[in-house]
Amino acid sequence: MKIVVIDGQGGKIGSMIIEKLLSMQIEIELTAIGTNSIATANMLKAGAAQGATGENSVVVNSRTADIIIGPIGIIAADALLGEVTPVMATAISGSRAKKILIPLNLNKCNFYVAGVKDLTISELISIACEHILTK
Repeated sequence: MKIVVIDGQGGKIGSMIIEKLLSMQIEIELTAIGTNSIATANMLKAGAAQGATGENSVVVNSRTADIIIGPIGIIAADALLGEVTPVMATAISGSRAKKILIPLNLNKCNFYVAGVKDLTISELISIACEHILTK
């Protein structure tokens, strides 16, 4: 199963996702894609086997992913303080991969997801990663 973790800014959320996935000891091919080089570097430090940066990396890896996981802003053009381009958002949204999105307000994309409980980032990431086991 190919899992692509996409994040921007400093890659904190992506790094937490990677650490959680690795702790679950499931057989996966884990790829970290950062919208910038700092995010990619931090996700690689968290243990991702491979990583890449930028718009084309998002497009190419979205084509072959089984699961794409990251903050909800990755599906919105201009989110993450402008780091998510319209091309990135379209590639992720249009991918056949199952998308697991972390509903955070931290990414400044002005999303409010009705019905989502007020949970910590760690709790949200645990719920999201455990959802992978149901695939």
